Amino acid sequence: MFSKFTSILQHAVEALAPSLPLQEDFVYHWKAITHYYIETSDDKAPVTDTNIPSHLEQMLDILTQEERERESGETGPCMEYLLHHKILETLYTLGKADCPPGMKQQVLSFYTKLLGRIHQPLLPHINVHRPVQKLVRLCGEVLAAPTENEEIQFLCTVCGKLKQDPYLVNFFLENKNKKLEAAKDSGADFVKKDPSSPDTGQNQNQNPTTSPGEASPSSVHTTLQNNDNYNLVSSLLNLTKSPDGRIVVKACEGLMLIVSLPEPAAAKCLTENTELSQLLTDRLAQFYRALPQSMDPLDIETVESVNWGLDVYNLKEDAAAFAGKRALISFLSWLDYCDQLIKEAQKTAAAVLARAVRERFFVAVMEPQLMQTSEVGILTSTALLNRIIRQVTSEALLQETVYFLLGEEMGPETPAGITQHPLRHRLIEHCDHLSDEISIMTLRLFEHLLQKPCQHILQNLVLRCLEERNYTENKQPEEREEREHMENGQPHDAVDLEEDPLFSDLSPDNRLSSPDWLSCSPPPSTEHTKPDGKTEVHKIVNSFLCLVPDEAKSSYQVEGTGYDTYLRDAHRQFRDFCGVCQRWDWRSSPKPFEKCNLDSPFFEGHFLKVLFDRMGRILDQPYDVNLQVTSVLSKLSLLSHAHLHEYLLDPYINLAPGCRSLFSVIVRVLSVGCPADVSLGLSVSIQPYDVNLQVTSVLSKLSLLSHAHLHEYLLDPYINLAPGCRSLFSVIVRVRLLSSTLNHYCKHN
Repeated sequence: MFSKFTSILQHAVEALAPSLPLQEDFVYHWKAITHYYIETSDDKAPVTDTNIPSHLEQMLDILTQEERERESGETGPCMEYLLHHKILETLYTLGKADCPPGMKQQVLSFYTKLLGRIHQPLLPHINVHRPVQKLVRLCGEVLAAPTENEEIQFLCTVCGKLKQDPYLVNFFLENKNKKLEAAKDSGADFVKKDPSSPDTGQNQNQNPTTSPGEASPSSVHTTLQNNDNYNLVSSLLNLTKSPDGRIVVKACEGLMLIVSLPEPAAAKCLTENTELSQLLTDRLAQFYRALPQSMDPLDIETVESVNWGLDVYNLKEDAAAFAGKRALISFLSWLDYCDQLIKEAQKTAAAVLARAVRERFFVAVMEPQLMQTSEVGILTSTALLNRIIRQVTSEALLQETVYFLLGEEMGPETPAGITQHPLRHRLIEHCDHLSDEISIMTLRLFEHLLQKPCQHILQNLVLRCLEERNYTENKQPEEREEREHMENGQPHDAVDLEEDPLFSDLSPDNRLSSPDWLSCSPPPSTEHTKPDGKTEVHKIVNSFLCLVPDEAKSSYQVEGTGYDTYLRDAHRQFRDFCGVCQRWDWRSSPKPFEKCNLDSPFFEGHFLKVLFDRMGRILDQPYDVNLQVTSVLSKLSLLSHAHLHEYLLDPYINLAPGCRSLFSVIVRVLSVGCPADVSLGLSVSIQPYDVNLQVTSVLSKLSLLSHAHLHEYLLDPYINLAPGCRSLFSVIVRVRLLSSTLNHYCKHN
């Protein structure tokens, strides 16, 4: 009480007394602090019972006023006094001793306010960055300490200053050998070497007699040895273990600032001499293991988007929603932090951190879950992996995730080599699992993978099998004159199946009931190929449209679900995919045949094989499975790669013997779907929409014959194919038309 009264009385006297010059006033307050230690005998009284906090605040006000009154960048006498008399060093010593009790808190607050309020660069001064460096080492020593709030504020202020001037970080890369030598001489600043911190492997020469404060940041950079210590990161890492969630969030924000610094030496020290990667991966594994062994995939997929640091805890609501929601949100929240931190990190640091996540979390924790035999476990782990893929946005982490899932192989795939990467093989096999739920979830996982901006995904799954174009016949078709398809200024919409090579063997005695006509590819037709070798768009579209009669389609019956809706969606998706594919410099036209190795055996690849096998069994599969299969194929069709377009979207390519394409698989399904003893009565030469009428007539005859089971059997392929074909048709139209527009633009500009 007496000390508070003394403080109030002192303020009153200062207010009434004539104002002194700023420097004299500054010196007065500093000497008042030093005199306290000379005169006081009670070192147990808390600092709040003394005038020290008031004097420190007055010193800050004077320094701020002095800078405000002077030109920018000019150092005033008060600041000169602070630097010359090493006031910050003295305050550090007092704070370290915490004498009187609470002094550490006051010193941290003073440092924080000084660095935050003064705009001129202070950290380059040896008498600033050296005590700041020492004070950093005091932070995070004790968890749940009463000074945690001041510690994190101080550390984040230092991080902010380093973000403004990244070169200053070299002052904070301390050499352990030098600290040990200094400890032998003075015994004042000895800090025990952390046995868990490995060496950096740097071999630069260094003069042991050089003081770190006497060197510029660039010289510090060139004199680093192989045992640098990054105490700023170590202190932040310690504070991430605080029981106070607010302290943890602030510490993570500080780490986010530190990892983004572009200095190579700092990035190397960060990844090799700190436990940052261990913190990220261990906590990620901890949150993952806290998840229930069985979760509803729908809950995992539909849980609200989680942004790190912004999730709100409501245990009652979380428990009422579904079991494990709080654990799931915690896991996704930390995953988001890891993703954002790697996204912001310096390039080499990001690569190292992402690799650590792959090795210590994906391989060590997730892979055993994905490789298990329990269907419940497979479904849950696949759903979680799907959510992880959706959430990852950083390039480095995405690449390591893809390497984990698919491997790093880029060469041609062979049937004997599909088991080379066990996890990739298992995931693709899960697309054709006995459990429809597992198949759908795994197909959805690959669908999300295909939408990620990573070229390796497409190269590994599909493109490496199509590089040599050995899915076609040995010789390139000769260039032919373009057929005139205009009549009265309008293009023909009809396809004459007598002239269509894919239907050339249809005759009254050889109906769709015989699949033998698909065993080999028809000869190329001169009527469906342009001089540049590309099949005309409307011919391709009509070839697909002919497969499904209107009566088996449902889109025209429900408003807003028609073909134009699919077309708009396909246009938007194709535009987005084109923007992603442009960065990969894909060829706009197929590789010339003379440069292709057409004699090598063609293997469509494990991924396409499973998709085509699924399409071939479309009559025997649930509607949801078929919809997911066609959705994945639609995503593949959107990719603007010449070989992929040729193989998937052109029904007129001259397939090599034993090869199949998407179109041939669909036609085979329809041909097998018709019983051999039933004649559909399809005429040989028909228009696209006449097919619908004739199929309807056939179904009516079957109905009159009371062959209800045959009626259902014939409708099944159309019902199952309709949604997927609408998506594929719209993709084909947009891909072909927009590609033609781009080619036309390039030729005339």
